[in-house]
Amino acid sequence: QVQLVESGGGVVQAGGSLRLSCAASGSIVSINHMAWYRQAPGKQRELVAIVTTGGSPNYAESAKGRFTISVDNAKNTVVLQMNSLKPEDTAVYYCNCNAVVRKAWGPSIFEYWGLGTQVTVSS
Repeated sequence: QVQLVESGGGVVQAGGSLRLSCAASGSIVSINHMAWYRQAPGKQRELVAIVTTGGSPNYAESAKGRFTISVDNAKNTVVLQMNSLKPEDTAVYYCNCNAVVRKAWGPSIFEYWGLGTQVTVSS
């Protein structure tokens, strides 16, 4: 099993910054990608940023130029630095991890989600 523990959400004024962190732990053999998604009230969950192991980050158009995703492979941690925040960034942010994990029958690929952390940007 793999656990994702998120931290760093909160309330900030428009134009401010927040840093979200997510640590993955458990029977991880290797990580294929780590990502951040968000879900605003009444809307579908959407991808914010993703980074594959050995690859370059990719961002939603709304996040480009303002958000930066980074991964510490040694610690299985992903960080989302969010700058110039806007009220429309208000949402629950979810950490996502696609990893090869140890199972009784052998290594297998699974997708995991964190519980989410609230980000509220006031105008």
